[in-house]
Amino acid sequence: MSTDAQQEFAPDAADAALRDWKLWRDRRTESVTAPYGPLSLTGTYWLADHAEGRIPAIPGHWTESPQGDAVVLTATEGDGLTLDGDPFAGEVRLTADGGPAADARVGLGERRLVVIVREGLWAVRDFDPGAQARRDFHGIEVTEYDERWSVPGHFTPYGESRTVLVTNADGRRRGLGLGGILAFDLDGQDHTLQVAVEEDGSLWAVFSDSTSGSGSYRFRFLRPAAPDPDGRTTVDFNRSLLPPCAFADHFVCPFPPPGNALDAAIEAGERRLAGG
Repeated sequence: MSTDAQQEFAPDAADAALRDWKLWRDRRTESVTAPYGPLSLTGTYWLADHAEGRIPAIPGHWTESPQGDAVVLTATEGDGLTLDGDPFAGEVRLTADGGPAADARVGLGERRLVVIVREGLWAVRDFDPGAQARRDFHGIEVTEYDERWSVPGHFTPYGESRTVLVTNADGRRRGLGLGGILAFDLDGQDHTLQVAVEEDGSLWAVFSDSTSGSGSYRFRFLRPAAPDPDGRTTVDFNRSLLPPCAFADHFVCPFPPPGNALDAAIEAGERRLAGG
């Protein structure tokens, strides 16, 4: 095949980007609506709020270990709990569940009881596939793909990681780790976001914009790919995400850190729950 013919049949970059975005949307919908996705979270119970070890609607006795490094669960056969898929009675030390909620060690029928720890405080999350929010879900309002919202970005790491205190969705202030600054241009205007660096090198930003609270949820997430050795990455607001707390009140999502309120209308990506 001649070079001219190859160019004629080569896929257009914009079409390829649109196809990738549609695939991303499909996967996102599957993740959100999964049996143990964010819609199925019915409660987050901090053990410090239940010093007697009894959690509402969850059987067993749940306490923090004397060393503060685990949760101790004590249960009887009548509690109906399972551990690693088998009926459980007795006492077990539980560290934080690191994988998806579906793989949590403790179950109660179809429910999964996920152990988490935040800044040394332990909690149990209750994921129920039959949750009302999952049954009532009507989709996410998403703006159609527009290449103008996908722009080059440059990441500059801090000399050392920083932690800032930010308010969380439950009203408490917690530390948010930040690894550097992501700079980009939108419509001729320079912008920056403080971002965290994930274990795989990808970036995570919590941001708001002039549509937040009206045309979109009060804040959103953005997850740019890992920068190359020169700090280059792509800032694609077509892939702006609703935070987990948009789907269930029991998540403790952080609000945007200082400087992450963009002076622009980001009319792109996920905006809010349909019917919300």
